[in-house]
Amino acid sequence: LGLTRRELEILELIASGLSTREIAEHLFVSENTVKTHASRVFDKLGARRRTQAVQLGRQWRLIP
Repeated sequence: LGLTRRELEILELIASGLSTREIAEHLFVSENTVKTHASRVFDKLGARRRTQAVQLGRQWRLIP
């Protein structure tokens, strides 16, 4: 799948239930940066929604 370390980090934070804004504040980046990383994660996983991305991430053991 080739997720970067940052993309995995974003996926984990999405899985923990944080909003885009909360993730941006946690990582000290802009919300647009989070959205860019998240959209790349979705593309790589073939997911359309956050919940689907988390489900696939767990299924492929990318996140706990």
